[in-house]
Amino acid sequence: MPKKQTSWVTAADVARHAGVSRSAVSRAFSPTASIAPQTRERVMEAARSLGYQVNLIAREMIMQRSSMVGVVTAGFENPFRAKLLAQIIAALGRHKLTPIVVNAEDPVQIQQSLDMLLSYRIGGIIMTSASPPLGLARQYLEGEIPVVMINRASNLPGADVAVSDNAEGAALAARLLIDAGATRLAFVGPTKPSYNGRARCAGFLRATQHIAKEDPALAHAVETHSTPGDTYECGVAAAHALLSPQHRPEQAPRPDGVFCSSDLLALGFIDTARLHFGMRVPQDIRVVGFDDIPAANYDNYQLTTIAQDTHALSDTAIGLLIDRMNAFSGASRTRIVPVTSVVRRTCA
Repeated sequence: MPKKQTSWVTAADVARHAGVSRSAVSRAFSPTASIAPQTRERVMEAARSLGYQVNLIAREMIMQRSSMVGVVTAGFENPFRAKLLAQIIAALGRHKLTPIVVNAEDPVQIQQSLDMLLSYRIGGIIMTSASPPLGLARQYLEGEIPVVMINRASNLPGADVAVSDNAEGAALAARLLIDAGATRLAFVGPTKPSYNGRARCAGFLRATQHIAKEDPALAHAVETHSTPGDTYECGVAAAHALLSPQHRPEQAPRPDGVFCSSDLLALGFIDTARLHFGMRVPQDIRVVGFDDIPAANYDNYQLTTIAQDTHALSDTAIGLLIDRMNAFSGASRTRIVPVTSVVRRTCA
């Protein structure tokens, strides 16, 4: 028995069914196009009755503009990055843009994956804080493909950046710890491999110096501990390094106020301080994190933290991207997204 041939419903079929021109069908499916409401409704009714779907690939070939956007990220197991990725995908959908997500964790596959995005003639790229080195974005910019980075350093000409206010967040953390009575402060975070880690450390040091200038009685030395990453395990290792007597300089007391550059670091630090060193939080040591992941609000933590606004980060990044898609040229732009403090039991 011969195989039945699939017959796709075309825009011309819809036009004949609705009694309108082919161009009217095209305008009806373009949200920004000018068309009478009654005409749009007649076209939509004809499309529904015929089972018509817009051929996006054909439309993009005609318009010479792709609705596909590469989202290059890593650390899918990280709760904050997973939340941010979900917001990016949702925001792209609201703008009728289709995300193609690329995992940047595999150094062997990343170049192949980035080349694949180029073959799709994508309309733009969004790179998150855990993405590959900035140099890999240059090939897109050279091809006039817009690049927007989230929580990355703003030193790539032609690329735009949406970044949380690390300086303000670090200042909030410093004030929270000092107001809670901490006198021996420490910063924990990836100051070498991470832009965010460096920025939050620098902001914390500036804030404590500023507080000391305003009130010399609040002048406190700050101990910094650089970690290889921002994971729970790194927080465990940092607690051992900062709290074990054998790891501390002679006669140097333990810190009693710690700012961790991520919530996961803070959770690992808290668990180790409690279980291994028998310390009470916040009576013996106060801890502030950064991100406000769901676990920060768990009863056994109730972590005081600096919350990043993933809605605002994603909306800001996609706004920058759409601007570039409409007009590629122009100087790089940086948009700073506000953060807020969330006070819970670890520093109250």
